[in-house]
Amino acid sequence: MHVTRLEADDVRSALPGLGGLLVDSVEGGASVGFLDTVTTAEAQAWWAGVLDDPDSLTWVARDGDDIVGSVRLLLVTMPNGLHRAEVSKVLVRRSHRGRGLARQLMEAAETEARRLGRSLLVLDTQTGSDAEGIYAHLGWTRLGEIPDYAGAPDGTLVGTTIMFKRLAG
Repeated sequence: MHVTRLEADDVRSALPGLGGLLVDSVEGGASVGFLDTVTTAEAQAWWAGVLDDPDSLTWVARDGDDIVGSVRLLLVTMPNGLHRAEVSKVLVRRSHRGRGLARQLMEAAETEARRLGRSLLVLDTQTGSDAEGIYAHLGWTRLGEIPDYAGAPDGTLVGTTIMFKRLAG
């Protein structure tokens, strides 16, 4: 398995894998902005829209030709925020969890953030989720929680935890 940055000329061929990854994550209970009614076509359309954003970078983890993970780095473009970025859509297929892919994906995003002069990263994640524990293990600091922030895949309102990480060097 390997992690690579998704380049513009790879987007079209990556959409089916990214759509399947998103659907798999939602079916597994991940609160990543979609309800459990999301279809693969809707997931692919969402990815197609966000991958055009020039102020975001996306990495994918592949097992052979299959996309099994992703992470996005959303670059702040306002003059007073050029030192920070947001991490988004850290997804790993259920079949590939527990193999260190989340760490590899996060390391890729953090390395590029440093290269771009970003010294502060932020993210939000469902309170009490496995992801929250993974981020803490990777050195992220819990800032606080917003109750009833978003709907889980089944529509139940759940809290979100805001986390940050200062990047050295």
